[in-house]
Amino acid sequence: MPATFVVVPQWQGSVSARAMSHADGAAAIQGDLPASATIVVEVPVEAGESLGTGVHRYSTLVRVRELTAQALSQAGGTPIMIGGDCGAALAAVEFAAAQGRGDAAGDPAAGSELAVLWLDAHPDLNSPSSSPSGAFNGMVLRAIAGEGAVGLALDPTTRVAPSKLVLGGVRAIDDGEREFIDEHDVTVLTVEDLNDPAAVVGALEQTGAARVFVHVDLDVLDPSALAGLSYPMPFGVGSAELVSLIKAVVDRFPLAGASIAGFSPASPDVAIDDLPTILRVVGALASGVASAAR
Repeated sequence: MPATFVVVPQWQGSVSARAMSHADGAAAIQGDLPASATIVVEVPVEAGESLGTGVHRYSTLVRVRELTAQALSQAGGTPIMIGGDCGAALAAVEFAAAQGRGDAAGDPAAGSELAVLWLDAHPDLNSPSSSPSGAFNGMVLRAIAGEGAVGLALDPTTRVAPSKLVLGGVRAIDDGEREFIDEHDVTVLTVEDLNDPAAVVGALEQTGAARVFVHVDLDVLDPSALAGLSYPMPFGVGSAELVSLIKAVVDRFPLAGASIAGFSPASPDVAIDDLPTILRVVGALASGVASAAR
């Protein structure tokens, strides 16, 4: 089936001073996507309330998850999410895991054939109690693993076990995230590892997964490759290397879905300069959908 681009201009998961520019970044990318294959989720304008959960803007984040799930149910094709912040990946991973359940509805092990490749300068494995900021942006992968605030954490039928998570390019790990990684022996690949596509493919093969969801927070890139980052981290991967490893992954595994997040241009001019790099990442992900359809 063809790729469907689902644009989720969510900014509420970030507490960066440039949080709202994540919506501008999503809109900038949308402008270069085929309109006939693109769906836009109407993100509420209000910031939302934490409601005692420890997650900033929790109420709006839950609503965006619901709206995104509705869009995915009507989309058709393999979804490639365009954020917004990293929270855009949550409903998409849930959708991908549910698609793999087949006739095994209600079986907690049903989604075990799905691995998640999380390419990000940060693990995003905090819980509401361990997060230094309260930003859901830093809790998304923990929620995908089934832990977190009610309404955001995936349930037993769609959560992805820590053994099926592969982190790539992380360079800033909080104490709570380190504890989770060590406790569950989560696979962590360095930036140097990302320069060897075979190492990334091998790590995914070790999970035993049959399908892969690929998440790209653009801050996995070195800041020299992309200016429009709200959380730039030095010593990231190069853009050519990122595209090469994505192509290697989607050549080896069926792509269950993908997400691109973290583009927060400071101005329209910055967006124009950065878009060629981002569109190469989009193209690499879409190539996996195209090859599977042949």
